[in-house]
Amino acid sequence: MSSLNKVVLAYSGGLDTSIMIPWLKEKYGCEVVAFAADVGQQEDMDKVKEKALATGACEAYVLDLKEEFLRDYCFKALKAGAIYEGKYPLGTALNRPIISKYLVEIAKKTGADAVVHGATGKGNDQVRFEVSVMALDANLKCIAPVRTWEFKSRQEEIAYAQEKNIPIEVSVEKPYSIDRNLWSISIECGVLEDPWNEPPEDAYLITTSPEKAPNEPLYLEIEFEKGEPVAVNGKRMNPVEMIVELNEMAGKHGVGRVDIVEDRLVGIKSREIYEAPGATVLLTAHKELEYLVLDRETFRYKEHLAIKYADLVYYGYWFSPLREALDAFVDETQKRVNGVVRLKLYKGNCVPVGRKSPNSLYNFNLATYDPEDSFDHRTGEGFCKVWGLPLMVAGSRK
Repeated sequence: MSSLNKVVLAYSGGLDTSIMIPWLKEKYGCEVVAFAADVGQQEDMDKVKEKALATGACEAYVLDLKEEFLRDYCFKALKAGAIYEGKYPLGTALNRPIISKYLVEIAKKTGADAVVHGATGKGNDQVRFEVSVMALDANLKCIAPVRTWEFKSRQEEIAYAQEKNIPIEVSVEKPYSIDRNLWSISIECGVLEDPWNEPPEDAYLITTSPEKAPNEPLYLEIEFEKGEPVAVNGKRMNPVEMIVELNEMAGKHGVGRVDIVEDRLVGIKSREIYEAPGATVLLTAHKELEYLVLDRETFRYKEHLAIKYADLVYYGYWFSPLREALDAFVDETQKRVNGVVRLKLYKGNCVPVGRKSPNSLYNFNLATYDPEDSFDHRTGEGFCKVWGLPLMVAGSRK
């Protein structure tokens, strides 16, 4: 039997963490403090708190972290252009470090010996939680019941919940594992575990299928200041207002569905689907503005950095010196990322159709082929000779 007296559980009210409170008390004989982070999962957080207490938690904390999550985590990734393996906008990966931050704070406040998470032994979240906790407080223990408990399937977990009279929304008929926040929704399990199966419509929560999306396109104008989105169609908004509105508008037009077989950190390929309508709009618009305002070498170097940044987030290294150093570079590049991008949303597509900026590097007189053309075409001959000189020398030696 463990000597633990008190633990802080990252509590969502979902299947795993719902049965975790009685299980922890039975197995460890400890008090359980529940902590639920509101990152935009569209749940009644008062009921989540009540459920935690009714299930046996000695205390329950619910914190509204939506704005901090978007501003200090998602928007940093947005400015970096971080998208994992070219598809995943990292919503779940980004909310794990902020949850870990407050797990540690509440553990200190309540005098807990350990923190508990509901991640599996072959998933990414176990790493994100535990590495983040290590970085913030190396003395705190981490407990992961799913890695050790007796349940071998979600069906067995459902049976245990029914035995303990714990209300759950998941069912054997629709056994999806869903993690939702403002930036993205991740959906796995069930029929999705066969990568040949097309995702059924009942797996999606906030996006309309492209076939059923409106027949008329929607145009949006997204304004940025120093790389951060500040307005939609001329209306200034805080981050939460903006994402809520973009999720609704873009989701209605079928934008933001992702279906990917991704590489988990532990080396397993996993089929996941995501919904990220608002994030898709912002990531698309932000990159389009960078095309306009960043010089070629900075833009291309930043493309490489974006891959590394996404890997750091995905692999649980948010609280690393490297991520902080990359942020310093990114913030320097974003000083010029000011302007407006116009997007056309239609039948699942998000297409940039216009862009403007006071820092634009586009010069009409240099680019045009009209009579206003100011480029000296005679310089082209010398440029070609100098540029091709290494190939000319190598070719002459063949």
